[in-house]
Amino acid sequence: MATIHPLLVKDCQLLGRFTLNHLLLMRDANYPWFILVPDREGISEIHQLSEEDQRQLLRESSQLSIAMESAFSPDKLNIAALGNVVPQLHLHHIARYKTDAAWPTPVWGKVPAKPYLDYELSAVVQSLTSLLTVGFTAAVEE
Repeated sequence: MATIHPLLVKDCQLLGRFTLNHLLLMRDANYPWFILVPDREGISEIHQLSEEDQRQLLRESSQLSIAMESAFSPDKLNIAALGNVVPQLHLHHIARYKTDAAWPTPVWGKVPAKPYLDYELSAVVQSLTSLLTVGFTAAVEE
């Protein structure tokens, strides 16, 4: 199992995993913001994954995107693999709204992260994970 970068561990909550990817929730209630992290060591770019892993990443990203659209009805989904700060390959999936704090610009550095209240966190996690029925295993809370 690949180690998740310490900054992702600090900023996110592990929700579970797909066949290839860990699924994380960014601890920022400004946006429904999820991150896929392939369970592969030493990978910083999508093209470094095997062809099968590239296809699996796309399948899991698409499954997550469909669930996000259903759960959150965003105006737009932003999907990006930047890696400028965290070199480990990870794919951001951010539900964007014309009314959100950063619209229409990128979310990075626009406004401070807003912590989730417990009930908000539960609602967001339940809304999404209830729709991830194929190939997803929820993390066991300790």
